[in-house]
Amino acid sequence: MPDRTTHWQTVYATKAESEVSWFQDSPAISLEMIRAATPDRSAAIIDIGGGASRLADALLHEGYRNLAVLDLSANALDAAKQRIGPAASAVDWIVADATTWRPARTYDVWHDRAAFHFLTDPRDRAAYVERLRTAVAPGGHVIIATFAPDGPEKCSGLPVQRHDSASLSGELGPDFELVETRSETHQTPWHSTQAFQFSRFRRRS
Repeated sequence: MPDRTTHWQTVYATKAESEVSWFQDSPAISLEMIRAATPDRSAAIIDIGGGASRLADALLHEGYRNLAVLDLSANALDAAKQRIGPAASAVDWIVADATTWRPARTYDVWHDRAAFHFLTDPRDRAAYVERLRTAVAPGGHVIIATFAPDGPEKCSGLPVQRHDSASLSGELGPDFELVETRSETHQTPWHSTQAFQFSRFRRRS
């Protein structure tokens, strides 16, 4: 099996933005949770595993101006940059693996829709949380969306680790307080449905 980077580079080299199961025309729940976490448009926000997601577009449209997007796939980030156009220069685009990345700064909001559930090895999850703890400022928020316990067992040909808010709380540890959790029935571009859960945590000061 190819490594993670090769896998995702291939996915985004061979499929259009709307040809992947996780495509969303509008990332509504993510936007609502980010607004609830911080109405401050100067807040530092990072989207982990953002790929070609339209979240950066939506946040820029709403006036957020301190944004970063991290993904394994340079192809995915290039697709997002081309779609956004000149405004993309305001975003910090980071090609990295969230389990080995070395954050150079802290963020007020860490957002991840559907990257964490690909970490089926406990060692990878621990490495991810270590980076998260380095990157999220005290009082900052963590928003993680994954397949729910009744969601798919695989995505893009890869196994996933499904979660609920309790299992995510266990992964993050006692320094992170659960603020809210929401369910979503995501409709794929080919009209099948997938059960997601979104959980928002606040890092205790």
